[in-house]
Amino acid sequence: MTEGRCYPPRPVLAVSAAIFRGGKVLLVRRAHPPGQGLLTLPGGAVEAGETLRQALIRETREETGLSIAPVALAGHREVIARDPADRVERHFVILAFAARWLAGEPMPSAEVDQCHWLDPAEVATLETTEGLAEIVAAALAQLGKKPDQAPG
Repeated sequence: MTEGRCYPPRPVLAVSAAIFRGGKVLLVRRAHPPGQGLLTLPGGAVEAGETLRQALIRETREETGLSIAPVALAGHREVIARDPADRVERHFVILAFAARWLAGEPMPSAEVDQCHWLDPAEVATLETTEGLAEIVAAALAQLGKKPDQAPG
């Protein structure tokens, strides 16, 4: 769904998932603008009638093929891009969630061209979307000392 994402009349609500498995976090590389070539978390726009949890599970499955268990909100980011005439070309409000891996192996898709399980401490040294290291740290804190423990 891309309707209303360029020059939107209001911000677009989106979700992303900081997914942990074996002490590593999953980062994906965006295949298309905005954010093309940057490492980030899988996610996307919330569709009408869809809960945040449903959107998070759907977007993760579409982008990576993984099944996940959302745990808690880890933070948010706003992405506002303006065109040369200073008009708002894109405006996303992204709610980032901590999540645990349940099943599957990450596979690239039409939206992401690479998937990597990385040590959370590495994130700050990489070319990522703005504020990603802070979101990953907050997500890890939400999961506590046992990030790989299955939800109870």
